[in-house]
Amino acid sequence: MKSYESLTALQGLVGEVVGTSDWVVIDQQRINTFAEATGDHQWIHVDPERAAKGPFGGTIAHGFLTLSLLPTFMTNAFEVRNVKMGVNYGLNKVRFVQPVPVNSRLRGHFKVQSWEPLEGNGAQITYEMTVEIEGAAKPACVAETILRVFA
Repeated sequence: MKSYESLTALQGLVGEVVGTSDWVVIDQQRINTFAEATGDHQWIHVDPERAAKGPFGGTIAHGFLTLSLLPTFMTNAFEVRNVKMGVNYGLNKVRFVQPVPVNSRLRGHFKVQSWEPLEGNGAQITYEMTVEIEGAAKPACVAETILRVFA
């Protein structure tokens, strides 16, 4: 995990990858738990027997499950010390580039796209998060996420 001493340390890193998370396994239990939490029980996610005969050869993770891992990926990819709080401000763009097969391993890469000062000793930081599938040529997801962080 990378560490940055302060919020302003990220200001000079626009265009740079500031961290890469550990791998996270997307097993059937995680997929089923997400289906229960969201009410999305589509067979391509929760029915292994039917999904084995479907277009992906097995179950796949929900796109929004992949996206929901953003906090997990971010908190083990890098830390910014000497901050009081941060809040999600939203997303500019999200693309689910390819499906995530059950038992895949995912990790997130974070690149600073912009850093804008905010009143109250803060900054609005836009990150490009790319979710990599281990061994795959294309990512699972690419998203622009906006955080407001205060020191």
